Amino acid sequence: MKSIKPGRGPSMQGFIGSIATILFGIFWMFMTFSITKESPIAGAQIFPFFGLIIIGIGIFQAVYHYKNATGKERMSIVDIVDEHEEKDPLNELFGCSDKEKYCSSCGTNIQANFRFCPSCGKEL
Repeated sequence: MKSIKPGRGPSMQGFIGSIATILFGIFWMFMTFSITKESPIAGAQIFPFFGLIIIGIGIFQAVYHYKNATGKERMSIVDIVDEHEEKDPLNELFGCSDKEKYCSSCGTNIQANFRFCPSCGKEL
């Protein structure tokens, strides 16, 4: 049975984008600090701290995308793999037993010993 898995390529692109976000956050902090350090406007010194928020979000996204790009148990909407290649973590999450399977063409719930889908007739 085939299942939809996360695309490793898009996840790696997300990881690289997260690294760029972290670098932008660092750049933001230094630039806004140098601009606002002698500002006569009260509270202007808070703008550099938005860089910390950007860096934090970038780190979270980088860890998530790196784990998704390199891990076996991953979730995604891009790669389609056979069950013998990688188990589907959603089956374990929602408690689907080995006796329950779904047609890769139409999604109908079928028994494990069926060779053809009773709904669409495709070979399993």
